[in-house]
Amino acid sequence: MELGNSLLLLVDFLIGAALGAAALIFYQNSRGASRRLQAEQEARKILDRATEQAQTTLKEAEERARAIQDESEQAALRRRRELDREDERLQRRREDLDKRLERMELREQNLNKRQSRLDKQQNDLQKLEAQRLEELQRIAQMTVDEAKAELLAAVEQEARSDMARIIRQVEAEAREEADNRARDVIALAVQRLASEHVSEISVSVVPLPSDEMKGRIIGRAGRNIRAFEIATGVDVVVDDTPEAVTISSFDPVRREVAKRALAKLVVDGRIHPARIEKLVEDARAEVEAIIREEGERAAYETGIPGLHPEILKLLGRLKFRTSYGQNQHAHAIETAHIAGMIAAELGADVMIAKTGGLLHDLGKAIDHEVEGTHALIGADYAKRYGVHPKVVNCIASHHHEVEQECVEAYIVEAADAISGARPGARRESLETYIKRVKTLEEIANTFEGVEQSYALQAGREVRIIVRPEQVDDLSALRLAREIARKIEETMQYPGQIKVQVIRETRAVDYAK
Repeated sequence: MELGNSLLLLVDFLIGAALGAAALIFYQNSRGASRRLQAEQEARKILDRATEQAQTTLKEAEERARAIQDESEQAALRRRRELDREDERLQRRREDLDKRLERMELREQNLNKRQSRLDKQQNDLQKLEAQRLEELQRIAQMTVDEAKAELLAAVEQEARSDMARIIRQVEAEAREEADNRARDVIALAVQRLASEHVSEISVSVVPLPSDEMKGRIIGRAGRNIRAFEIATGVDVVVDDTPEAVTISSFDPVRREVAKRALAKLVVDGRIHPARIEKLVEDARAEVEAIIREEGERAAYETGIPGLHPEILKLLGRLKFRTSYGQNQHAHAIETAHIAGMIAAELGADVMIAKTGGLLHDLGKAIDHEVEGTHALIGADYAKRYGVHPKVVNCIASHHHEVEQECVEAYIVEAADAISGARPGARRESLETYIKRVKTLEEIANTFEGVEQSYALQAGREVRIIVRPEQVDDLSALRLAREIARKIEETMQYPGQIKVQVIRETRAVDYAK
């Protein structure tokens, strides 16, 4: 309808335009009578053409409007059918939901009935349980709390026995597995490093060709020996030892310088203060060169580049340092090799482990000059010259003076123990041995429940006998662990010490 109205408006507009044009022509031609008739005819023709065009356009518009109306009716019909189908689906779903709701209500009713029966049965069972409990209390003449306490005591005793047995079994399995694994790793590392036993240490005895040389060393009024002691910083002991002079000093480098200088003086024969000073300077320069060479050789032999020259210098000083008869320079190289091989087997950082093993006893080169333990002194010195923090921790923690922060620190500690505890590596004085054995027994006797303790196998094992009425099986395991931990914290020893706790129960009766 709107399209028809628009077409009518268009036709009226065209007719108006035609009339206006005719009027304009008529007006222009009004001056001449001859033109008026012609203008009327042209206006009529224009009007006829406009009328024909308007009718044609109106007819097309009506046909188009009819087509649009038909299409709209068809679309509305399709939409109505779709709505009808959707309404049918919703109706079916509503019916399904109603049926499901009915089934659920029926099931809920059945569950309520069953719950009621169960509640009734439970009440009956509770009554029967109460009656049975009263009957048991009457028969046993014991209340529930008393029976519970007795049962708990029996269960606790049985559980403690089972727990002790399981703990022993687990510890035995873990120890066996750990021992096998550690034995494989250590054996592989040691067999790859075939080092010699310690057969020589830095000595302080200078041989003489004859006892007459002692007088020349002392000199007139002792001037030669005083000049020698002042120049070297050592004490020269001239005693009744035939054809030998003893050099005493806490500094191994000074002792080595003095030994070499005195040996040259004996060979040269010209012993006087000026000559002494000259040969002492030569010996000092020679020892310094040896120290540098030995430090570089240790780094080259272990494959550790980039160490600071001062670190290498301290490392070379270990050439003249011994511990329990073991040369510390060789011990450092050996520890580095063992640590590197263990680290390779365990998948740790080989370079960190080797560097930590090489430098772990660095502080022993200057521990007589600086206050503190050699581990902390060496760690501080290494840190000062830019050594890796993990290596510093390996040095500082190999005697448990600080906490071990990486797996390489444990490896360095193990490699140090392997190098020091292997057969022939170290020697121990009788006095130190006796003191260590006594300390082991004293530590064991400080614990409560210990009756007797014995140090066996040259201090490698301590056997402890406990009072069975004070220490049960579980406490015996705990006691062995605590004693081992206290030995680790308070003593220094090569290798490892086995702690064995023995608990023996004897039942004695007499037949009369």
